[in-house]
Amino acid sequence: MIDYLSIDKIFFTIFGYPMSYIEFIGTVLYLLSVWLIARRNLLTWPVGIVSVLLYMSLFYQIRLYSDALEQIYYLGAGVYGWIYWSQARQGNLIITNVNYSKTRSVIIYLIVTAVLSLLLGVIMSHIHEWAPKMFKEAASYPYMDAATTSMSFVAMWLMARRHIESWFYWIVVDLIGIWLYYVKNVKFISLLYIILLVLAVIGFNNWRKALLRSKI
Repeated sequence: MIDYLSIDKIFFTIFGYPMSYIEFIGTVLYLLSVWLIARRNLLTWPVGIVSVLLYMSLFYQIRLYSDALEQIYYLGAGVYGWIYWSQARQGNLIITNVNYSKTRSVIIYLIVTAVLSLLLGVIMSHIHEWAPKMFKEAASYPYMDAATTSMSFVAMWLMARRHIESWFYWIVVDLIGIWLYYVKNVKFISLLYIILLVLAVIGFNNWRKALLRSKI
């Protein structure tokens, strides 16, 4: 079973691209979780947790260490979101209102994102020197990877709290991810991010409509 978690364990080949089991299953589940959260469906959290565990292993194997670290945070946020959303649900459809953050809060979120990006970028630039037994090679694109990771941290928190600004963060992350995963040769994930970009726009629109309905 462990062999199937290896990036080298190929499930099938499509257009000359070797698709690993871990990349395919993790990506399908991740895509499903985003579709569910765009619809404000509680099942997004358990589905997302399984995807997170698979991606944690995948990103570690391709030396995107910030992304691997990001999955640990996602795991905790997924459990928190599952509990938080469960407190206000009817069937599977979340019925509580989404919200806009206050201007002051948005500024704080942006500052936190910038500081986290810089600090994480510095750490990941040197982590192979500080912990060579665990990180045997230098991180790829450490600052860009750190930026998307930091933005994802903030976006996940905003999403768990049902703040609509989370979708703006996800749109930026998706745009960067399309390029980053393509150059790292996990092209199926790059394709996923194109789909995620579309879903982020749809998700924002769905949440915006829900917000407008709550004010009627």
